[in-house]
Amino acid sequence: MINAGSSSLKYQFFQMPSNTEKPLCTGLIEKIGFEGSFIKHKVITGDEEKIFEYPEFIADHADGLNKIITLLSGSGTGVVPSADAIDAVGHRVVHGGSYFSGPALLTTEVKDKIRELSALAPLHNPVSLECIELSEKAFPNAHQVAVFDTAFHQTMPEHAFLYAISPVLYEQEKIRTYGFHGTSHYHVSKKTIEYLGKPNARIISVHLGNGCSITAIKDGRSVDTSMGFGPLSGLVMGTRSGDIDPSVIFHLLGTGKYTSDDINNILNRESGLKGFAGSNDMRDVRKMKEAGNVRASLILDIYAYRIKKYIGAYIAALNGVDAIIFTAGVGENDAGIRESICADMDYLKIYLDKEKNNTAMAGLRDISVTGTDVKILVVPTNEELEIAQQTFQLCLNL
Repeated sequence: MINAGSSSLKYQFFQMPSNTEKPLCTGLIEKIGFEGSFIKHKVITGDEEKIFEYPEFIADHADGLNKIITLLSGSGTGVVPSADAIDAVGHRVVHGGSYFSGPALLTTEVKDKIRELSALAPLHNPVSLECIELSEKAFPNAHQVAVFDTAFHQTMPEHAFLYAISPVLYEQEKIRTYGFHGTSHYHVSKKTIEYLGKPNARIISVHLGNGCSITAIKDGRSVDTSMGFGPLSGLVMGTRSGDIDPSVIFHLLGTGKYTSDDINNILNRESGLKGFAGSNDMRDVRKMKEAGNVRASLILDIYAYRIKKYIGAYIAALNGVDAIIFTAGVGENDAGIRESICADMDYLKIYLDKEKNNTAMAGLRDISVTGTDVKILVVPTNEELEIAQQTFQLCLNL
């Protein structure tokens, strides 16, 4: 599978079907088009990993994809005899709009829709489309499949995804809630349903990385989510503000000191943990708090409180909850954040076991007090595996 960013390429190679969820190799190319670009390629054989790192200038995504092909079939670094041996390539595509509720075979019509939606995701969809077209040439025997971040949220009812504005803006400008991180929320909710043995479970999935979102899930379907038209709304994030009164934007514009581009940059790149405490890395912010930094302490309170409010709202939307999931980098690894979020929720019968919460373990783990009705779970996300599985399943049905 290929995950294309504006200046990066991530990839993983899976053998399907398989009795293991491990890839045969993974890789990352960063700083494409810039000085200091590099390739990191890892080959996995059982429990053994071989890592190859190459500081090398990568001019563009086409150059990067050619490097990937060389590594995938190279001596010592390879896992296939040639690019012709690859049967399917799954592509992460950020925005599928209202068109796609699942993975899609990349036909001319599907690529046209991705191109049309580039106005809604200008930093991501054009790069994804470029890599799709490069991949079609690079892997001529492979089916090309798009897996959309927005797809899982297409089950939201109208009362959840529509804004209270003129319907004309929805019909003509496509203004609505789309939601993101859908592949991650879908993956961890599947794992949770399997663990609970309850297909109709009411689940709240809390994805906390540099980007953060929370999703209400019922009967395996997304019914509401915190990110909206774009990825700015909802929770406090690494560099994004999350929910903010729109009046603030008009006020700042009215001062004459800020352009719309300035405000966009402030809210998306200079807010959240970074804007308030000086770093978008939760580990740094926690160290600052431990050193007595007042701002760091306060932003952690704001961060947890915002999530707590959304949990309460989604319990109301779901008419109860069976499990709360913590996932992604911060959600899986920061015990302090999980404890802050789950504190003082006794009325909702949410009880965190502090000892379990502070005990690091691999895989899915239950950190709720034994015997309580609401399960609090740490569930590792794996968007790459989910993309590979969805790609495989689609290709099986062709």
